[in-house]
Amino acid sequence: MDISKLKPGTKAVWGGETKLFESGSHTIPIFNTVTFAYNDLDDWYDSALGKREGHIYSRNTNPTVAVLEEKMALLERTEEATSFSTGMAAISNTLFALLRPGNRVVTIKDTYGGTSRLFLEFMPEFGVEVTLCDTEDHDQLVGEIGKGCDLVYIESPTNPTLKIIDIARIAQASKAAGAISVIDNTFSSPVNQNPHELGIDLVIHSATKYLGGHSDTLCGLVCGSRELIQKIFAFREINGASLHAQTAYDVIRGMKTLELRVLRQNESALKIARYLNDHPKIENVFYPGLESHPGHDIARKQMSGFGGILSFELRGGYEAVKTMLHNLELVHLAASLGSVTTLAGPPRTTSHVELTEAQRADLGIPESLVRYSVGIENAGDLIDDLENALNKV
Repeated sequence: MDISKLKPGTKAVWGGETKLFESGSHTIPIFNTVTFAYNDLDDWYDSALGKREGHIYSRNTNPTVAVLEEKMALLERTEEATSFSTGMAAISNTLFALLRPGNRVVTIKDTYGGTSRLFLEFMPEFGVEVTLCDTEDHDQLVGEIGKGCDLVYIESPTNPTLKIIDIARIAQASKAAGAISVIDNTFSSPVNQNPHELGIDLVIHSATKYLGGHSDTLCGLVCGSRELIQKIFAFREINGASLHAQTAYDVIRGMKTLELRVLRQNESALKIARYLNDHPKIENVFYPGLESHPGHDIARKQMSGFGGILSFELRGGYEAVKTMLHNLELVHLAASLGSVTTLAGPPRTTSHVELTEAQRADLGIPESLVRYSVGIENAGDLIDDLENALNKV
């Protein structure tokens, strides 16, 4: 059976695990070892050079980690994937592995706060020119790409205002310019969106979020062609931002229920977004599943589900935000997303805590905004909790 042709839920369970492991183990063993021993020097040498299958040192490769990478490549429908200790390690290693002084990057204003700092502070210090475009202005984005660049970096939906980019259009423009296209697909998960099939070269995930799913482990993954992944891997194995076998096992276990969780979260988030959209104390709701969302038509074209993240703007500013959040009971006020538990917070303490209030304002992120990551709880219970909290505002 060709597992690559199966549905995401089946891939998440069986990817990299179609054969029994050592001693007939039904689950992947945790290879908690630094180094791998050989009885034969020639075999050791050939493994070190990649001429035969084998592992040398867990900073480079590890059997448990390899299963996770194979599973992820199958889910994102790419040739290969490589892993990292965190999502930001995946993003920063990708950029530093592929960019050189004098290169030009075209990106959007709406990226995760840590990513924004890479583009606003770190990349220019290394001689990389960065052009930030208005996220929803596709003509500007395509125009800047057409002027010549080496790498294009996008998110869709964006963090935290869930703006939508026409992925296929940007991928096509990037190819025409000879640029490598990169997307952070964390918000969607591979259940809801597969950017590589739309033409994107590299797909990045903070596996800390939906893939792990339980807010108990840190991990990053990058998926793409064998050629590009090998370049990134070569940088990572020397840079040292490697993934531990125990962490890989935790993410693998979380991924077994990925499709179940994401489908539930899709359904609940849409119900909650519709409820908030009609609430008199809410100024704006940002969720691509709403027909009123400016990117709804594009999202319908490129996503199979709209995700479990929404954000909303309260009337009354930051004081209203504090009052509402302090009165929620079925939410953890915490800086993450994609968990089985509902999580919420303002960008000033979650996605864009690294930036100043002025920088957030420049990026169009108001202080009255709340990011709300829907868990797997009953949607009606979450709506009742929101109603009780909003009554206190």
